[in-house]
Amino acid sequence: MRGIQLSFSNTQKLRLEKALAQLESFSSKLNSNATVIVADKIPVDEDAALKGHGTLEMGNDVVASVCGVVERVNKLVYVRPLRARYKPEIGDIIVGRVIEVAPKRWRLEINFSQDAVLMLSSMNLPDGIQRRRTAVDELNMRSIFVENDVICAEVRGFQHDGSLHLQARSQKYGKLERGKLLKIPPYLVKRRKQHFHHLDQYGVDLIFGCNGLIWVGEHIDVKDVMVEDQVNKSDPQNTHSSSLPGSSEEPTDTPLEIRQYICRIANAITVFSALGFMVNLDSIMETVTLSLSLNLGVHEMLEAEFHVRVAEQEAERRSTSKRRR
Repeated sequence: MRGIQLSFSNTQKLRLEKALAQLESFSSKLNSNATVIVADKIPVDEDAALKGHGTLEMGNDVVASVCGVVERVNKLVYVRPLRARYKPEIGDIIVGRVIEVAPKRWRLEINFSQDAVLMLSSMNLPDGIQRRRTAVDELNMRSIFVENDVICAEVRGFQHDGSLHLQARSQKYGKLERGKLLKIPPYLVKRRKQHFHHLDQYGVDLIFGCNGLIWVGEHIDVKDVMVEDQVNKSDPQNTHSSSLPGSSEEPTDTPLEIRQYICRIANAITVFSALGFMVNLDSIMETVTLSLSLNLGVHEMLEAEFHVRVAEQEAERRSTSKRRR
């Protein structure tokens, strides 16, 4: 319920409270043995157990210092907070915004306690050729990214000074255009094997950033420059045709239908975030389908009634999945 600033009628309030209470009962039964609040005692079997984050030792007892779920790894006991700030891990897919173009690097804001750095040597050049970066490349950095550009990258690691470094050495990384950037609490985005999604039926690309920044934009085909170069070398006719004036693809405006789908998907994510639900592809697609089945306009998805409908749908979905088990 945090962040919802809507005027609910008495009936809508009752329906929403009922759905949220049902969802809370499911989660409490699932984690009844592991969920703790501040000052709860944590049972520890071994005296040699290691006390990790979120725990305090008071006398002979180990108590929780945060609200969360008790996790055990060998002898280590710690509490994973239910709501926490983003903590980068190597390999995380993140979405950020360029705030500074510095010598041989770009500085990005990624919804973290400090900014991230993308080095010129840690990304593919526009020509796709693997070579050493020269002074000319450094002078042309603004032709690649400038301030306020939205970028998708991967966490490479931490340097000795504590700075977070990124890398974009794949065709799927780079500048994001023709879309909408959303910011939600990072704990609502779970780390998964796949964070890039192409919604073919809507012509939309969806990127879930582990840092809580989500990109919804028009689908763009990723082309491998190295493969295209090999094809052009093997077929001189392709090289000739691609060099003709006017043959290169020029950027066009995003069609109205795709723009509406982008806004519809973005509103579905906004509603899920406002209700405090975990954001994933299946739940977002179900919410978009619900809005279409109700013949709701894009702006009507942000009204109080649709928030109640989404909460009721989520409660019904979890209830159905529980019966199947």
